[in-house]
Amino acid sequence: MSDIKYKRILLKLSGEALGGKSGFGIDVDEAESIASRIKEVSEMGVEVAIVIGAGNLWRGKQGLERGMDRATADYMGMLATMMNAMALMDTLERAGVYTRVMSAIEMRQIAEPYIRRRAIRHLEKGRVVIFGAGTGNPFFSTDTAAALRATEIEANVVIKATKVDGVYDSDPKKNPHAKKFDELNYIEVINRRLEVMDSTAVTLCMENKLPILVLNLWDNHALHAALEGRPVGTLVHG
Repeated sequence: MSDIKYKRILLKLSGEALGGKSGFGIDVDEAESIASRIKEVSEMGVEVAIVIGAGNLWRGKQGLERGMDRATADYMGMLATMMNAMALMDTLERAGVYTRVMSAIEMRQIAEPYIRRRAIRHLEKGRVVIFGAGTGNPFFSTDTAAALRATEIEANVVIKATKVDGVYDSDPKKNPHAKKFDELNYIEVINRRLEVMDSTAVTLCMENKLPILVLNLWDNHALHAALEGRPVGTLVHG
């Protein structure tokens, strides 16, 4: 543990991370791949909390385009995050990692209600904690939920898991000359409209001096290297 830079992390996963190549549904192989990386980190002695999105199951934007009520669309998304949280919990526990799912919306039959002090106690006992149902309120993204929960549990960093190796000034898949940033400050992210996290989440991290690290979770060595303090991905800080 003495060589670990970040003792407690909040890992932000998109719902599409579980969707495999199609990006939709829950791909068991993809879930197992993610679980293996989380297990490796947990065995390093790092306390791991997770917030996962719902884009593989529900795209609220599509409902809004058809005239759906925004609050209804958001609540549906919160329920979808619970499905992803339960799938990831099951995969982790089959891999031998003790896991707890905590929900911002009460559903006692399948998850504990979110209580800050209880979440911290789970982490201290070495359990991976998955926070489901976003913030429990419509009009807030899972990015904002990640920033909020990370602040509440006093995480050392929010790690935004992507399939690219950091933040670029344009889409590297479309622009071969896109420039990668090794470091950014919060204001640059907001002013440049870089899609690291939404502006509410970035502002919350800025106000609480909580760094955001964007990296490629599908690089077998990136997460391990980041936790040891080696330069990986893009670090957003003050």
